Amino acid sequence: MSTTDTARTTAEAVPAARRRRAALRHWLLDQPGAVVMALFPALTGVLLAAVMAGTWPRGTRFHADGIWLFVCWALCYGVQFTASRWLRSHGARRYLPPVVAYGAALVAVGLPFVLTHPAILGWAPVYAVLAVAVFAAAWLRRERSLWGTAVAVAAAALMALLTFSYAVEPPGGTLNPLASLTIPGLLLAVWFAAEQAGSVLFVKTMIRKRGHAGYLAASWAWHAALLAVCCLAVLADTSGARMWPAAAVAAVLLVRAVALPLVARRRRLKPLVPGVTECVTSLLALAAPLLTV
Repeated sequence: MSTTDTARTTAEAVPAARRRRAALRHWLLDQPGAVVMALFPALTGVLLAAVMAGTWPRGTRFHADGIWLFVCWALCYGVQFTASRWLRSHGARRYLPPVVAYGAALVAVGLPFVLTHPAILGWAPVYAVLAVAVFAAAWLRRERSLWGTAVAVAAAALMALLTFSYAVEPPGGTLNPLASLTIPGLLLAVWFAAEQAGSVLFVKTMIRKRGHAGYLAASWAWHAALLAVCCLAVLADTSGARMWPAAAVAAVLLVRAVALPLVARRRRLKPLVPGVTECVTSLLALAAPLLTV
């Protein structure tokens, strides 16, 4: 083979390798922050149930159904993530195979769960509305808008309630969604909804809305309110100890929301800084409910 032929072969191989890498990326959930926000609440529901197993007066025990539901939710998020990418492209065929694959995996794992736990269908209307809103945001390319992220936060926070419920005491055959409600599960959902809503505002003040006074004020007010509520919960807690982890994490979140945007006003911070900060605070938000038991 001549030098010219070798050069031509190499030149053709480089674009082919790039195409393969690009095709592989279509299968990956390549937004770690979004993945954490979607899965951590559901995971915490399972972990909290495991920690609380046997501590209630009626003698609850841990059920693997919660883990099963968490796996279903993870696959559901895979479908949502890849389908949103496909919708954002307005139907580009290269994005469709991952949607089909994740969908098939979800059916394989989720259908047996639905057949053995029909009560989960009571939540189908709620999640159908949320799914329509998420996919509409993707089609309109508004996933990062406040309403687009609010829908994603609501879906993730609600799943904390459900995984906790199914890990502690799976509901019976009723389709009434209220059968899944427990006080710890409800508080867990509220905690993650409040924490993640604050994270959305914080990230916007660091990147897309950096220097925007309105977003900065909203972020500070939201985090201050969260800390105030947690402090009131500490004062109202007769044991005097169970609620302090949530208050401590809320204080860290407020300091983060105030300090980093002020630093970013004086010097430009790399996106890695808020990203790493979010990873740390997400772990703290996961740990706080587990330390309240």
